[in-house]
Amino acid sequence: MDMAALDRWERRLVSIARVIPYFVLTVTTVLYSIFTTQTGAERWFTYGVVAFGYVWMTWWFTLHPAWHGRSDLMAVFVGGMVVFYGVLGMQEHWFGAVSYAVYIYASELLRGRWMFFVVALTAGLATLSLFGGYPSEAPAAFWLLLLVFVVVACTFTYVGHVTTEQSRLRKELLEENEGLHAQLLVQAHEAGVQDERHRMAGEIHDTLAQGLAGIITQLSAASADDWERRVAVATDLARSNLTEARRSVHALRPPALDSAALHEALDDVASGWSTINGVPVSVTLTGAVRTMHPEVEVALLRTAQEALSNVAKHACASRVGLTLSYMEDVVTLDVRDDGVGFDLTRPSHGFGLPAMRHRVHRLSGALFVESEPGAGTAISARVPS
Repeated sequence: MDMAALDRWERRLVSIARVIPYFVLTVTTVLYSIFTTQTGAERWFTYGVVAFGYVWMTWWFTLHPAWHGRSDLMAVFVGGMVVFYGVLGMQEHWFGAVSYAVYIYASELLRGRWMFFVVALTAGLATLSLFGGYPSEAPAAFWLLLLVFVVVACTFTYVGHVTTEQSRLRKELLEENEGLHAQLLVQAHEAGVQDERHRMAGEIHDTLAQGLAGIITQLSAASADDWERRVAVATDLARSNLTEARRSVHALRPPALDSAALHEALDDVASGWSTINGVPVSVTLTGAVRTMHPEVEVALLRTAQEALSNVAKHACASRVGLTLSYMEDVVTLDVRDDGVGFDLTRPSHGFGLPAMRHRVHRLSGALFVESEPGAGTAISARVPS
């Protein structure tokens, strides 16, 4: 049952419970009027007490709901109800049923031993009302019935109290669960937004930034002898990166993976990079090739592209090696170069390594970097397959 349905049922039960005292008093008054044998003066006195009961309940409870949380005021109200019921019950046994009104008010407004004290006292008054006072004959029956009334009244009050508390706790848990659910939705939305920002940043870096860097490199190196070739390469890079940018916006797979397996796509990427940068690249495949989730293939291909881009920018390497290894439950991509290397203890302000780490970590993988000045660099990406 959801929170709205639970609230509706609780409101209905509360409304019914708050009508019962008036209903019981009205019905017993009608029965009294029909069957009583009291004289006129006694009747008027009884009607006056009944009128007092209506006014007392209406003023203290119905018209002032804000007072329900005031324990001192409610103690006065419930005490007045006990006195009212005691007087009315001694007037005529027909009003014995009005004890239900006192039970309801006591269970709703009092707590702990005071609740049970008032319930037990009311059960005692109900027994006296039934017998028309303390009987001079057969007192054992009176005490036995008194015991039954007290036990039954206290038991039902306790059950009602426990049920009410359980309902309150259930409602608090539902409210807490709804709050947590809303919080999770907000966090999931924020995480999705952040993840999409990282994806777009990575795609821009892997496509536009690398493409623009390649174009600048080609145009900067152009000379009178080879400018046509350089411009042609730069133009091809521009077209290729325009296509990549469109694919990034629509979150599509890189074109290298559209019609080729991952190891074939790595061959194509390595060959193209080698042609542009003039550095030989060897691609090695180990293990049995198997189909993997597209995200895994994209992450590994982008990692290879980023690693090669870093080699071109910083390594001054004479050769590069890529190794794709299919293992039992993981796939590993290793990119090694014999370049100048770098000091891992020095902070890096570039986007390349953080982008690679983010891609791999999104897939519950790990990225390892080994390098030192003059000894080249080795990058290893390991992703569950």
